[in-house]
Amino acid sequence: MNHQKVRLAPGLYFVATPIGTARDITLRALDVLASAEVIAAEDTRSLRHLMEIHGVPLEGRRVLAYHDHSGDEARGRLLGALADGRSVAYASEAGMPLISDPGYDLSRAAHEAGHLVTVAPGASAVLTALTLAGLPTDAFFFAGFLPNAATARRARLQELQSVPGTLVFYESPKRVAASLADMAEVLGTARPAAICRELTKKFEEVRRGNLGELAEGLGADRIKGEIVLVVDRARSEAVNDSDLEEDLKAALKEHSVKDAADLVSQSHRIPRRRVYQMALSLTKT
Repeated sequence: MNHQKVRLAPGLYFVATPIGTARDITLRALDVLASAEVIAAEDTRSLRHLMEIHGVPLEGRRVLAYHDHSGDEARGRLLGALADGRSVAYASEAGMPLISDPGYDLSRAAHEAGHLVTVAPGASAVLTALTLAGLPTDAFFFAGFLPNAATARRARLQELQSVPGTLVFYESPKRVAASLADMAEVLGTARPAAICRELTKKFEEVRRGNLGELAEGLGADRIKGEIVLVVDRARSEAVNDSDLEEDLKAALKEHSVKDAADLVSQSHRIPRRRVYQMALSLTKT
């Protein structure tokens, strides 16, 4: 038995759960699950099973379902329990709560009502994939799931192509091949990336390469399991000042300093600040 019953202050306790291996849960998370007066979960069956594995008894407590289809009614019941001064634990199906998870509205409502809101942190597929992908982690952007429709998916990728950080996506096995093909087309075949599959589980796998290679390799290879795609940021080619000046002079003939700087920085995919300062200098000479 790796948990202990503790006295919890009234409030909402978000609980991270393992993304695969059941032992990747923290002792504090088990203490919260053992001690909360009210328990809610995105997937009640998986949480009960997790509690059974770790010997955390329910002791007559029900596990309330809180997911996309039960949100309003279940949220009202949980907020009512908080208003009565009770401790409420909410567990995601896997990983950190609120990360591609329906807990956001509950968190916001509890904050607005003045209740204590805290978290027992733990496993995260986003951070695990970043650790394994071998790509820069100094700045990253979690984009969640891409749209199902191809046109909408490509439009979303175009919005993300110049984000100055590593991109992280969740994807399903059914759509991963199509998503990788669109990424190669929109973001560029040479951009480094990684397919991270079944993280922390028995068949954990990480495939590294550029988007073109990964898309081609996945074309006839159907893969299974939970998937995280990690894609390197855009790398702008070196642009010398004389080229920038020529482009800015042309843009300034028809645009304001602000708009000219925006156009040139976007076309070269370089920081706007550098281009804007150069544009200001050109207008003063």
